[in-house]
Parts: sequence; C-alpha cells; structure tokens
Amino acid sequence: MRWRGGRRSGNVEDRRGQHVSGGMGHGGRSMLPLVMRLARTKTGLVILVIGGLFMWLTGADLNTITGGGLGVSQVTNTRTFHESAAEREQVEFVTVVLAETEDTWREIFAESGQRYIEPKLVLFRDSTRSACGLGQAATGPFYCPGDQQIYIDLSFFKELKVKFKAPGDFAQAYVIAHEVGHHVQTLLGVSKKVQAARKGVSQVEGNKLSVRQELQADCFAGLWAHHADKARSILESGDLGEALGAATAIGDDRLQKQGQGYVTPDSFTHGSSIQRERWFRVGFDRGDITACNTFTAKTL
Repeated sequence: MRWRGGRRSGNVEDRRGQHVSGGMGHGGRSMLPLVMRLARTKTGLVILVIGGLFMWLTGADLNTITGGGLGVSQVTNTRTFHESAAEREQVEFVTVVLAETEDTWREIFAESGQRYIEPKLVLFRDSTRSACGLGQAATGPFYCPGDQQIYIDLSFFKELKVKFKAPGDFAQAYVIAHEVGHHVQTLLGVSKKVQAARKGVSQVEGNKLSVRQELQADCFAGLWAHHADKARSILESGDLGEALGAATAIGDDRLQKQGQGYVTPDSFTHGSSIQRERWFRVGFDRGDITACNTFTAKTL
C-alpha cells in the first residue's frame, strides 16, 4: 500500500502509556478469574480467541457481552513504555490509513448532502477504558458506538500475520476500514435499527441480522478501498489479495472448523469466508454505497 507521505489524521489518541488494572465484571465482580480459568484449557483458549474476534469484528458492547458493567476495582496508571522503530512506523501507518478513511467518507457523505463525523481512534497496550466497558488486547480491535471510538492494541497486527496467516499492510488497513465501517453504520442509524430488531427475535434470527451487519461493514471497507485508490492511487500489486486473505481468514466457518472441528451455520455472527470475501469485493468493484445494502440482499 502506498501510504508513506500521506496525510496524518489528528483523531488518534495514544494511551499506550496508560494501564487499567481491575476487571470487567457482572455486579462489580472481576472477569479476570474466569479468563484465567479458560486460558488453562485448549477449549477455553478457543473460546477466548473466538470471543475476541467477535468483539473485534462487531464492535460489540463489552458490557452487554459480559452481562454487566466495569468492576469497581479498576485503576488507571501511567507508565513509561519503549517504542521500537517498527512500532513507531505502525503508529504512522494507522494515522495515515485513518486519514484516508476520513477523506473518503467525507466525500461520500457530502454527495448525499450529509456531514461525516470523524471517529476517534485510540491506541492502547493491554487494556483501556471505553464507553462499552474495559477494552483488552485479548479482545482485538473493536468499535464502541457509545463513544464512537475505535480501539486498537498494535500487537493485534502481529497476531493477524502469525496466528491468522493474513500478512501485509493492506490486511491491516482492512481491519481499520472494517471498524470505520461500523462507525458509518452508527452514523446512518443502521446499528441502532439492528440492535432494536434483535430484541424481538430468536437467537438464530438475531445471529442472521448480525451477519448482515458484519458483511455490510466488509462492503464498506471495500467501498473505501475503491474510492481511496481512485482518488490517490494507494494500491500496489498484491494489496487486494491481502485484504481478501484477511476477510477469508476470519470467516465463521473457518474459525469454527479450526476451533471445534465442525461448522454450525446457525451460530454464525460474521459470515462465512466466502461471504466476507464476496462483500468486500462488492464494495470494491461497485464503489456505490447502495450496493452495500446487505439487509435486502436475497443471497449473501
């Protein structure tokens, strides 16, 4: 991806020098003991990984997932940290990619007479506070609609490359663009409608709504790539393959096959590998926001 020398966003907040101690709990109890117990077993680790991916890809409300609010023992401490040259470059990369999304979505919103409100992106290490609860590195990147902010621990990009076999800078850009896609859904009122619709249906039907919401965020990521490349020629050879590889790597069917050895489609919340790849391509190939209406699509 051609990103060096690009405009840097001013909407990045660096909290890597902060650390939040304490846990996210139900009724004031810390979730840390549960996390530690799960981590001791292979099945537990699979649950943690899949749960983390769920929160990354959906921008889920962490309080809702855990059934409660933040534990009362949380304390934010300031600490010194060492920033390597490689990490410094990653920070610059993130600020440029976020700026690319800002420029693109500002233009798209303006075309329909709307104003794009830019999200904040928070960089953190290990853990940080959000309006959706305690964000932790183990959960991966996530978007919080409560404060309209994206949260990323840069260590996730290494996991994306090593654990999920999805290397490349444009695979990382896809992650950021996907989270920005959830912000776009918040601005358009999509997220609120989905949340309301899920209250009146079964778990299986609610999962289907979640899949359509996630696939739309993938389509929005592809839409961003289309317009950014058209305006500023950001793509290099192989970049599209990197994004598609990342979308494929985190498909529900692939994760379930790796984690439990079999696939249960009714429990999908993000979409299959084929679906995720397809909807990114729809956004990229069409370049039209109306093409990303996954909620009326007869075939996903």
